[in-house]
Amino acid sequence: MPEIRADGRQSETAAMIQRGVGRILRASGFACLPEFTLASGRRADIMALNGDGEIWIVEIKSSPQDFLSDGKWWEYWEYCDRLYFAIPQTMDDVLIPADTGLIIADQFGADILRHPVAQPLHASRRKALTLAFARAAALRLHGLYDPLVEF
Repeated sequence: MPEIRADGRQSETAAMIQRGVGRILRASGFACLPEFTLASGRRADIMALNGDGEIWIVEIKSSPQDFLSDGKWWEYWEYCDRLYFAIPQTMDDVLIPADTGLIIADQFGADILRHPVAQPLHASRRKALTLAFARAAALRLHGLYDPLVEF
């Protein structure tokens, strides 16, 4: 089994949340890619795609300060059917907007406490995102079995 390289861009808390969210999403039939770059140049913390083609974005917030310092999250609605925030168990959810989903996570798993109303993507945007997701996943996999490949 190849060694998984640490991303290094996240805090320990964010990495813990990412692992727990990945586990609940996989158990719910989603494939996930962390740090997925959107066409806008923004990077979603987690992009998830299920077998029906539904696309979710999960934005990780490790603290109230993390949430308050981020004004770009609302742009993610243009790239998903549902937008969620994932926070640690120790964080109060009072800041999380009511029209988004809410996930509470730790390193072992997560619970989805609230689902947002779906805002279905246009078919052309869905196709573009699905293709970008597939390419990103394949390139990352290639990097795992051939770590000397240049990107």
